Amino acid sequence: MPILEQTDLFKRSIGEDTDIVEKEMYTFVDKGVTMRPEATASLIRSYIEHSLHVVKPVQRLFTIGPMFRHERPQKGRLRQFHQMDIEVLGSLSPLVDAELMAMATMVFKELEIHVRLEINSLGCSECRPAYRKNLIEFIEGCFDELCDNCKRRSKTNPLRVLDCKNETCREKVESAPSILEHLCGDCSDHFGSVRSTLESLDVEFSLNKFMVRGLDYYCRTTFEFITDDLGAQSAVCAGGRYDGLVEKLGGTKGTPGIGFAMGMERLVLLVQQQEKEIVADELDVFIVGLGEDPVHLASQLSWQLRLAGVSVALDYEGRSLKAQMKLANKLGAVNTLIIGENELEAGRAPLKNMKTQEQVDVALDPNNLQIILDAVLKS
Repeated sequence: MPILEQTDLFKRSIGEDTDIVEKEMYTFVDKGVTMRPEATASLIRSYIEHSLHVVKPVQRLFTIGPMFRHERPQKGRLRQFHQMDIEVLGSLSPLVDAELMAMATMVFKELEIHVRLEINSLGCSECRPAYRKNLIEFIEGCFDELCDNCKRRSKTNPLRVLDCKNETCREKVESAPSILEHLCGDCSDHFGSVRSTLESLDVEFSLNKFMVRGLDYYCRTTFEFITDDLGAQSAVCAGGRYDGLVEKLGGTKGTPGIGFAMGMERLVLLVQQQEKEIVADELDVFIVGLGEDPVHLASQLSWQLRLAGVSVALDYEGRSLKAQMKLANKLGAVNTLIIGENELEAGRAPLKNMKTQEQVDVALDPNNLQIILDAVLKS
């Protein structure tokens, strides 16, 4: 998807009273375009533009790329950052909500990153108005003790008062009414099914009645994966449902959606903090070329081997045999194929397994790699 989108796309989707639209977007005012601050709006725009609902009723999509927000840089928060964005469009099922959270959990387990999952429901257009009224009444009772930002938010987007990071504000809203107590029957059933499915999948979670997320398009299920290892920037992954967004942006009425975004830089920081050696994938073959003609043949062989699915590296700098073998070890090569003038003349060269020290002679024919492939696969 493009980095630049029409500014109106983000205003309509994210909400004009959100922090992102009010303070954080990089917008070219004269051109009416904005550097994307998040991926969902762009993805929905593309989904509508290409009529993907016609191709397949339920679409499972992902994208990885840079996002841009004008925030104060600190650990885990950059003005250009990268997100992995996962979306499912066309399904109302609460099982999909649970599946997405379970998938994110698998990613963290695979990386051995310790996080906790917090979930909430924001209800829908049927049950949220009554809650909003009760919340405004509660806020009015402690209005004078809130920060200036919360006072402003209380007039435009009162749910965001619950998400304030100011310690005094957090204490004041501790006893605020919970939207979970105001859910309509359908939203209550949906959220109950999400929780029971997570339990059946052995995905641990906790309820957080103050989680409202910073984007206006969310409804029903919302969730965040939280870490204690990045200071103030505790959210590593967050998302939720946005069942009305496709219609709002001009798509088919009633198209549901849910997704999440995972911060790549924050993942990297958390992996680095584990102080574990990150082992790269093994290199199948390092081809040592000793001389101009052997290097030319090595280049031909390497290309044909790569086309066959073998990972290959070689040296083009004319280093000595000793230097190239040292480089092969450094790259973790499983095998080395040594081609010098003698090997070139004979049409055969030694393929050596660096782990077992076993060695076989193979034919140097770019058009017949089977012997080399068999030896590599065996190793």
